[in-house]
Amino acid sequence: MEIHQLRYFVAVAHLGSFSRAAEKCFVSQPSLSQQIQKLERSLGQRLFERLGRQVLLTEAGRRLLDRATTILAALDDTEKLIRDSDVQAGGHLEVGAIPTIAPYLLPPVLERFLSEYPRVEVTVQEDVTAHLIESVAAAELDLAVLTLPIADDRLQSEPLFSEPLLVALPQRHPLARKRQITLEDISDERFIVLREMHCLGEQILSFCRANDCQPRVVCRSAQIATIQALINAGQGISILPDMARRIDRDGQRVYRELAGNGLFRTIGVIWHRHRYHSPAAEKFLAGLRRFAAEL
Repeated sequence: MEIHQLRYFVAVAHLGSFSRAAEKCFVSQPSLSQQIQKLERSLGQRLFERLGRQVLLTEAGRRLLDRATTILAALDDTEKLIRDSDVQAGGHLEVGAIPTIAPYLLPPVLERFLSEYPRVEVTVQEDVTAHLIESVAAAELDLAVLTLPIADDRLQSEPLFSEPLLVALPQRHPLARKRQITLEDISDERFIVLREMHCLGEQILSFCRANDCQPRVVCRSAQIATIQALINAGQGISILPDMARRIDRDGQRVYRELAGNGLFRTIGVIWHRHRYHSPAAEKFLAGLRRFAAEL
């Protein structure tokens, strides 16, 4: 049994595909398949059932997956422990963030972090919540910044701060004269929202519906910047996070609080509950806490 065979086996088990596992492991599919067959022969057990294009774990495969995942995690943690023992001397850091947070929070935090630890090599992955959760659980990311709560026993989470979600309007919109806006005020407005893949978009729509407001959605976008441009063009209004307001400097939009208890989201950070936390990850986490405390 070889370590690379275990890595190939785990990749196939997680991805359910020999071709995708080969791509992830940077080997050819025939080579990966050959190594899996060698592993099966050495164990005297079939590890996968191949049903057409489906690849399913056998009972022996399920037992091996738990052990293989633990073994590979211990090896990776040991490598990181030795490699990253001195954060001032360098190290590696893999950070994730969702698109509605990344452009607003990461630049100032990274700028300060890299000024203090310039030898650390940082890689940033911007992705939706579900993908970030799986990347952290698979130890492909050290940390990820997203909205809480997250229900996953594999992960540890820590709230950093809460921020209001604000009604965003064109500067000349009649409602711009009001300091606070009710859902009733905007119930007949044209809404521009984030696409379904973004948890923020669904949070806003769910809040509206729970309060007897049925938004008239005329556009779904993947980017907050696109929504802001469409607001400028008079295509509708939206509800956007306060961090987007803080860096909006062109003066063509106004942001107003929702009356009553308002609408908020909690920004937090997650990491793997049982994996080694490198010094670089600890320092970056401290930087996130410092950023939150200074808001």
